[in-house]
Amino acid sequence: MRRIFWLALGLGAGATASLVASRWVKRQTQKMAPANLARQAGGKAAQIGSLLAQAAREFREGAAEKEAELLSSPEK
Repeated sequence: MRRIFWLALGLGAGATASLVASRWVKRQTQKMAPANLARQAGGKAAQIGSLLAQAAREFREGAAEKEAELLSSPEK
């Protein structure tokens, strides 16, 4: 009886591990599909573009502020 129990337990654990592994592999292959990779790359490019635009905007604001400060201060 013990052998049958451990055999059934082992078969169940093996089947469960096999199912989990196959689902994980399927998700990974879908992630790496060319269409998904292109979509992810496009999203990253858009994020980088917005970050660069924000940095340029902040730089221009800071430069204008500094220019106004230099123009308003009396020269020594």
